[in-house]
Amino acid sequence: MAHTTGGPELAIALIVVKALMVVAGGFVLYYATKAYRRTGDESLGYLAAGFGLVLFGSVLGGTAYELLGTSLAAGVVIESAFILFGFLFIAYSLKR
Repeated sequence: MAHTTGGPELAIALIVVKALMVVAGGFVLYYATKAYRRTGDESLGYLAAGFGLVLFGSVLGGTAYELLGTSLAAGVVIESAFILFGFLFIAYSLKR
């Protein structure tokens, strides 16, 4: 963790929270995908895709910052862009 500030306790807390978020998001994505496959309802497909984008964006933003050495701002922009598109997919799925 080349870019962390605030001490090792904060870095460990961030890793734990992000890991738990990935696990919880993975469950939501799994069940949304399972519901889509079971019913074939396109709205559930968009919902699953939206959750997938949110989850992927969170992982990608943190990975870009921690492992690829991008700036914190670049990592946040990457994460936020994926979350934005994920929310748009989720909103579209609910509107249908």
